[in-house]
Amino acid sequence: MIDVKGKWTLITGGCRGVGRLTAIEMAKLGANIILQGRDKAHAEPVIAELKKYGVEVRAVGCNLESEAEIDAALAEIDSWGVQVDLVFNNAGLMSHYFTDYLTNTMDDFHHAMAVNFFAPVKIAYHFLPSMIERGFGRMQLTTSGIANEPELMGYACAKAALTKFVKDFACKLNGTDVMMNVMDPGWLRTDLGGPNAPNAPETVIPGSMVSVLLDDKKSGRWFSAQEFTGMTLADAVEKGKKVEA
Repeated sequence: MIDVKGKWTLITGGCRGVGRLTAIEMAKLGANIILQGRDKAHAEPVIAELKKYGVEVRAVGCNLESEAEIDAALAEIDSWGVQVDLVFNNAGLMSHYFTDYLTNTMDDFHHAMAVNFFAPVKIAYHFLPSMIERGFGRMQLTTSGIANEPELMGYACAKAALTKFVKDFACKLNGTDVMMNVMDPGWLRTDLGGPNAPNAPETVIPGSMVSVLLDDKKSGRWFSAQEFTGMTLADAVEKGKKVEA
């Protein structure tokens, strides 16, 4: 398991849900945290919470549907002169539920793809070159196991595209200390998952962190967070070593 103490960690969607829970656990390990939220003000309570662990915490605000706002947020991070070593591309947007699945609109596809695919891919391309240049980095993109639900086709297709991006990129990263994998949190009772989901948000821990903490130089893998629920972090990382692409 890598030592993340003092390493700057960007967590998109870090002000609530899975992002917030992951930020807390990473701060406990000593990682410095950069939170991204739609509104920077939403990060203030989480910043105060994280600083209790003696780490540095900063935040950027941007609408992930806006390429210009993403560019501005990335430029702001660059201006701080910090080295971002770990990235959790966690933010997501659930598409509209079309009871009549034949009425899915292209507008819904555009919204879903913007947040769930284009934004994390843009962020990945921003940080990967410097990670590769210095020979170290971790990138985790959040996918979904959603299947056979054409009522949510925009969301499902965006997550499938994101998984394909990571799996095909693996051939360029395998064997290096720059690792990029996907993590499926499971269906959670969050703002995105809704109140009828079977799993409490807390069940995503420690699984939401495993791919970033591994040190086995393997990319393109799918980590299901629910398979690690209830485990110690050390045991979860050991189990994670057995996950293959």
